[in-house]
Amino acid sequence: MAERSTAAVDVADNSGDEPLTAEADQSTADGVAQNRERDTDIDEAQGSGGTEGSGKASTPELHSGHKLARRYRLEECVTRLDGFSSWRAVDEKLRRAVGVHILPADHARARSVLAAARSAALLGDPRFVQVLDAVEENDLVYVVHEWLPDATEMTALLASGPLEPYDAYQMVSQIAAAMAAAHREGLAHLRLNPNAVLRTSSGQWRIRGLAVNAGLRGISSETPQRTDTEAIGALLYAALTQRWPYESDAYGLAGLPKDVGLIAPDQVRAGVHRGLSELSMRALANDGATASRHESACTTPEELVKAIGEMPRIRPPEPTFTAPPEYQRTTYQQGTYGRPAPHPGATQPVPTPPAPLQSRTGKALKWAVSALLIAALGLGSWQLAEVLMDNGSKNDDTNKTQTTDGNDKNSGKAKPVRTLKIQSAQEYVAKGDAQHPGDVGKTYDSDSSTYWRTASYKDGPDMNPVFKPGVGIVYDLGSEQEVSGASIGLLFGGDHTTVTLYATDSMSSSVPLTQMKKLGSVKTTATTAKVTVAKPVKSRYVLVWFTALPYAQGDNYSSAGYKQAITDLKFTG
Repeated sequence: MAERSTAAVDVADNSGDEPLTAEADQSTADGVAQNRERDTDIDEAQGSGGTEGSGKASTPELHSGHKLARRYRLEECVTRLDGFSSWRAVDEKLRRAVGVHILPADHARARSVLAAARSAALLGDPRFVQVLDAVEENDLVYVVHEWLPDATEMTALLASGPLEPYDAYQMVSQIAAAMAAAHREGLAHLRLNPNAVLRTSSGQWRIRGLAVNAGLRGISSETPQRTDTEAIGALLYAALTQRWPYESDAYGLAGLPKDVGLIAPDQVRAGVHRGLSELSMRALANDGATASRHESACTTPEELVKAIGEMPRIRPPEPTFTAPPEYQRTTYQQGTYGRPAPHPGATQPVPTPPAPLQSRTGKALKWAVSALLIAALGLGSWQLAEVLMDNGSKNDDTNKTQTTDGNDKNSGKAKPVRTLKIQSAQEYVAKGDAQHPGDVGKTYDSDSSTYWRTASYKDGPDMNPVFKPGVGIVYDLGSEQEVSGASIGLLFGGDHTTVTLYATDSMSSSVPLTQMKKLGSVKTTATTAKVTVAKPVKSRYVLVWFTALPYAQGDNYSSAGYKQAITDLKFTG
């Protein structure tokens, strides 16, 4: 039996899952009273996992080696609970590991699980563990999803201590942006906890069980955006303090002390980042901000993304380097090679080195160098005088015939090239959906390891002018600046990337390309694109617009296809 990896499958574990509000039946910021069920170990033992009954359906009697659709071979049962079971399996057709949830077709929640899985599969966002298949067959309903053997649950990460501020910032930024995208498509999670959040080996945070987890347990909410926002706040609280922000212990974390209420993370543990502490309270506090701090509460993931964007960016910690060992000269360099070892205790005389260049050869060398220096000085003086005389005669001729254009070209030096400071940025969406709007800041954060990426397209390299004519980002330079070019770091090379710069009057996507001024364009197969503006143009807003993308293989974030990513961008003026 292969080693069990709970980080790779959506484990149906209810232990320690507390309600996401401090008390049930409490009015939330959405203005609707809720009564969330306590999905605890006691409920698990009684077989109740949600707000709907599970009916009389029982868990199908399956075993290791059983095949579904003559394709998915069950390997290990991870959880068997409340009429459904979760398995680690192998997709024999594609030769890869997958996770599978199985429940009887007559289960009370079978229809809702099937509908939730199919809706989640249509989202196609790489920040979520992808649903690969959702089938009703032979009196069974089963949902197949990705298996991520290189991912680690947030529960395991917190077992060794709280996260560093930069890691906590990355987690809440990526999770909030992902959930905002899901809610825009009408999808909610409702069971967002440390078991549902994974970090891959590349540092990407991913969410599993979108809509499906809630469907398996019959969980619903009249205020799904508030529920998921509060859950993100609880995740950030746990990441900063290694404590669960409620009185009960959960997910291997100790709860808060009894009868003290919800206190800020920086009051629980010393050294907590103040901005992140306040952000977690804005997402957690049902009645708005705390008494001593006056920020408004965040009631939707979109508001949370906006609040994160208003924070000062948290930089990664500086890498630490260990000092190299002291340089040890070899015995050959020390001049002892081939000499007999001295007798122990005997004092060895230290030879006195001769004075430098006192030999006959040294004196000759000094005279030769002196002669060369004198000759060089004489030759340089003669050439300098000749140049000065020539310039004098040329200036006389030029002054007689020069025009206004000559004045502009010959007087003064060329303006030095300077890098323009970028104040903010946002995606420009001409048609269709946005790409990854939460990552646009990574294109100018001076960190080449972070990037904004496009989606992966099946057709290319030229983009479809009807359905998706291009993708890009509008940058705000803060004020009108003279733009002379741009240097764009790209993640993927290949045939080929086409990028164009436009000057525009605003950051809005409602301004069509036909009303913008084209500054320059370049086509490249390399991982750097340099666009030069023939005649510098003054503009506050500049659009970087891609109309052709190279082909790249699949990775942890997207499938193989035509795609591109900006790692580092600089405008010059």
